[in-house]
Amino acid sequence: MEKLPKVALPFIIGAIILVVVLAKSAVTIDSGEAGVLFETFGDGVVIDEPPMGEGFHIVAPWNKVYIYEVRQQELFEKMKVLSSNGLEIQIDASAWYEPVYKDLGNLHQSLGQNYLQRVIMPSIRSAARSVVGRYTPEQLYSSKRDAIQDEIFEETKKILDKQYVQLNEVLVRDVTLPITIKEAIERKLKQEQESLEYEFRLVTAAKEAEKVIIEAEGKAQSNRILSASLTDKILQDKGIEATVKLSESPNSKIIVIGSGDSGMPIILGNQ
Repeated sequence: MEKLPKVALPFIIGAIILVVVLAKSAVTIDSGEAGVLFETFGDGVVIDEPPMGEGFHIVAPWNKVYIYEVRQQELFEKMKVLSSNGLEIQIDASAWYEPVYKDLGNLHQSLGQNYLQRVIMPSIRSAARSVVGRYTPEQLYSSKRDAIQDEIFEETKKILDKQYVQLNEVLVRDVTLPITIKEAIERKLKQEQESLEYEFRLVTAAKEAEKVIIEAEGKAQSNRILSASLTDKILQDKGIEATVKLSESPNSKIIVIGSGDSGMPIILGNQ
């Protein structure tokens, strides 16, 4: 019984060493992450094989695994840039990005885990300065926000496509102008709106006047045509037609034929 612990001691020590080795060799990669393997006694960063996926992995204890988040991430940026006329503009923007999964080894080798600070932030700031510098504060405030958003995205994307990073979207959330410039632009826009409204009223009034003139000219022309066509003979015929219709009416009346002007009948009462 006394020899049993001495015999079992090497096995116990071996088991302890095995547990320690396994603990140092075991790597668990969570959901939305991937691992880049660094072989200490090999060629360093493994770039010719796919990254290590989610789950449990055993690696040699002398190697290292660097974990990267491969889901889409968001960067919020407040940037002060200059407009085309040199005024300082503040832009609040956000960028949606993610590392290119298949190039994760290249990303780690060239930029490392702090690639956000090394390449993404400088790229979006540079693109914002370049794009905003093409526009006036008035354009930025009123009609060009969507345009600068698209242009910042395109220029940033060109840079990041060469850096193993995928840019999905750039959103310009707010454009802040100096208060004096903002108030001046708002006054100008208000004046332009009032001017447009006044011009609309003038055009409407002119159209209404034109309509009245056309209607008056039409009535005058109609009267001239009617007056020219009403001869004495036509009036007598109309009078005879009216007399016949009246004579056929059940109401009592006295009709004197040929006693009116131009020989027209006269109606002397009815009931």
